[in-house]
Amino acid sequence: MMGKIRQKIMIDTDCASDDAMAIAMALNDPAYEIQLISAVSGNVPVQQAAVNALTTIEYAGTYNVPVYMGAENMLLRKLEYAYETHGNDGMGDIGLAPKSLKVSEGNGVVKLLDALRGAEPGEIDIIALGPLTNLALAIRLEPETVKKAGRIVIMGTAGLGEGNVTPVAEFNIWQDAEAAKIVVDSGLQHIIFVGWDACLGECMLTPGEIQEIYESGELGKFVIDCNKHLLEMNRERFGDNYLDMADPSAVAAALYPECVEDCEKYYCEVDVSAGPSYGAVLVDVNNVTGKEPNVYICSKLYADKYKEYIYKTLKVK
Repeated sequence: MMGKIRQKIMIDTDCASDDAMAIAMALNDPAYEIQLISAVSGNVPVQQAAVNALTTIEYAGTYNVPVYMGAENMLLRKLEYAYETHGNDGMGDIGLAPKSLKVSEGNGVVKLLDALRGAEPGEIDIIALGPLTNLALAIRLEPETVKKAGRIVIMGTAGLGEGNVTPVAEFNIWQDAEAAKIVVDSGLQHIIFVGWDACLGECMLTPGEIQEIYESGELGKFVIDCNKHLLEMNRERFGDNYLDMADPSAVAAALYPECVEDCEKYYCEVDVSAGPSYGAVLVDVNNVTGKEPNVYICSKLYADKYKEYIYKTLKVK
């Protein structure tokens, strides 16, 4: 008797510490198979993001995935790395590096398009965990090919809440708002943004849960250790060792839809004007524009189901 066919996914990432947890989760979900990982600059330069993804694959200990480097620069703007959040290497500056895996030859955008070109419509989903530069370039190069993707689940936007890099903008969108605008305006039918608000409140990992994950084994220790800088920052923001895990919330929403509590389709547009609202995603919640909804906004998860998924995929007893 043949086993169940695994859904294919591709992950695009500016891999730092929360991306690492998210990728480890995806690698440990037997219902899915990661075809490739494409790196992009964002939290860290693309070269470091690729190295961090390879390190994560080794710690996950399931199967190897080719990692390709994509865009080194944003479309128009200068990069603003997130060293204060994730450390200079994106992984807490604790000396993590892959022991044997190497970056694969070829460009991440080209490899993503190659995979979609050779697939049936809907056969491969895309999960984007960083700025949308690679995805925007793919759309510009071969829009019909990108239409063959199934769902495109993106960690990005402030959801229905407040920004985390400006009062109104979330980091991934703000880093390359022009790229995000290309994606939002593309006409692709199954774009799902998981907002930063989805990982807040009861969905934040508590000090007790963090300790439980840390003590669960080598993988658990890895995903907590590499978030050292985020923990230190959050002690000041939230008053204790909480972790607001944005990328894991996007992966959970993509791979375990049962944990999604609030996800609606709205008309949205990305602000690329040269002003204080640059990078904001305007979500027409009350349909004041009368325009056709174009993307889904996931703004809330069931905390208990979300955390159950984290524990299951990180092998926490």
